[in-house]
Order: sequence, then C-alpha cells, then structure tokens
Amino acid sequence: MAPIAVGDTIPDGILSYLDNDNNVQTISIHSLAANKKVILFAVPGAFTPTCSLKHVPDFIDGAEEFKRKGVDELICISVNDPYVMSAWAKTYQENKHVKFLADGSAKYTQALGVELDLTDGGLGARSKRFALLIENLKVKVANIESGAEFTISGAEKILKAL
Repeated sequence: MAPIAVGDTIPDGILSYLDNDNNVQTISIHSLAANKKVILFAVPGAFTPTCSLKHVPDFIDGAEEFKRKGVDELICISVNDPYVMSAWAKTYQENKHVKFLADGSAKYTQALGVELDLTDGGLGARSKRFALLIENLKVKVANIESGAEFTISGAEKILKAL
C-alpha cells in the first residue's frame, strides 16, 4: 500500500490511551481531527533514543507556537501499548499539549501505509517516523521518513509549513 500523501483523507482508526484512573480507553482519529487542524506524528518506539531525546521534545517545546498558528491537536502515536505510552508521556512533565496514543497492533500504522519492519533489530512491526499536517481530515503536509531516519519529520519542518 502506498503511504498516506498530500490531498488524501486520513483513514479513520481506533487508538488507545490510559485515562486518569489507568483504565484503557479508545478514541477514533476522526473524532480528534474532524473540523480541526491537527499535527499527527509518529515514532518507531517509545523510550527509544531519537524518539525520546529529539523527536517528541521538539513537538513539546514547539507546542505553544503550533497553537498560535491555529493547530488544535498535537498527537503522537507509536506501535506500543497504552501502558507504555502513558509511562512515556509521564516522563515529559512539561508537556501540556501533546497527546500520546497507542497503536498497539499497528493497524492504524498499516492503514496509513507507513509500517516499518524492524524485526531484524528485535523490535518487530513499527511505524516509520512521520509528521502530517491535517486540516479537516485532509493531509496538507506529509513528511514521511525513509526507514528509521530523522530528517524531515521534526517539529521545525512542520512549523515552517504552517
């Protein structure tokens, strides 16, 4: 399947998270993105070096600027379970705007066409690193990395596109 691209409507999909009582909840991407401007970005794995030290912190640090430029939601997804994503989110105590959502079975990642096979490295099915600017469910910018690179999917590149 070809990866999601500019002009495409994002597919709907169900992602999960832990609520304040540590119960698993689910939410649809369409319910988060309909009639909104959204940044959806993904990382290959929670707690991994580039993801934890660069990719996510850049979006957290840039959140206020994204909000000033009209972005309603900043959503980070990863092929991890909601318990891992919740624990990872808690390591960013300064975070006020980025939602951490789990795609534990990689179904949404596959629907976007951005799966990354890291089986040889012991990580299994993962997501390519990407950042999408979405307006009312339509992709306006699609910065999808090749392999596990980190060159075009950072917050700075998306901010420049706004």
